[in-house]
Amino acid sequence: MFNSPHSGRAYLSSFLQASRLDTTQIRQSEDAFVDLLIKDVEQLGAPVLKANFPRAYLDVNREAYELDPKMFHGKLPKHINSRSLRVAGGLGTIARIVGERREIYHTRIPAEEALDRIEQVYKPYHNTLRGLLSNVQDKFGLAVLVDCHSMPSANSNKNHDPKADFVIGDRFGTSCSAWLSSCAVGLLQNMGYNVALNRPYAGGYITENYGKPERGVHALQVEINRALYMDEHTHQPHSGFHNLRKDLMEFITALVEMVTESFTRETLAAE
Repeated sequence: MFNSPHSGRAYLSSFLQASRLDTTQIRQSEDAFVDLLIKDVEQLGAPVLKANFPRAYLDVNREAYELDPKMFHGKLPKHINSRSLRVAGGLGTIARIVGERREIYHTRIPAEEALDRIEQVYKPYHNTLRGLLSNVQDKFGLAVLVDCHSMPSANSNKNHDPKADFVIGDRFGTSCSAWLSSCAVGLLQNMGYNVALNRPYAGGYITENYGKPERGVHALQVEINRALYMDEHTHQPHSGFHNLRKDLMEFITALVEMVTESFTRETLAAE
């Protein structure tokens, strides 16, 4: 199954009014148009889950309660995780910043509003994700989650090759089999793309939390360089969008076939 947790672009007017940013600046944290890039995988019969809500409003690729107390007025639960590196960087479950460290809010927001977002949006999203993965595993005996993201071209690979087109993340071999991540890297390289593994993006909360290969659930994160398909200044797709969409479908189809063939072969060998 495929997941696009950061491509949401439906902004509540109340959220925009509470922000100090304009409608272009607030969108800088989006994995823009990733849901459209992977839409064709539905033709393969694979479930696709996407967020309609924006990452700046709520980030489901975090623990449920990674919250910065300084952002809120009112009482927060005692079990919040206020010490994570993501919270320190302003990118908790309720983000403080977008893009180049632009502050989102004019003032502190009510704690009850943050908790309501978690109850009404975060928890249903993860309940759906767990349910879809469980259905896939029940039907096929294993499940593969491909968590799809995009990365800014300017700093997509800090301290490494700045021209990486894709970064495949498997939490350094813990969220999926090494065979699967190796297949993903090899397929993209054979298509002519520059591909990195785990550097600088090894996978976020979703990859880490759901990837349990010892239990038959494999999670792989795919980061796509935005320069391949969009103008990062105007926030609009460019001429490369359709070619990349076709290439992604070719890549995903080949990956699905390889996983299916491997699973069938292992099943027959077991019999």
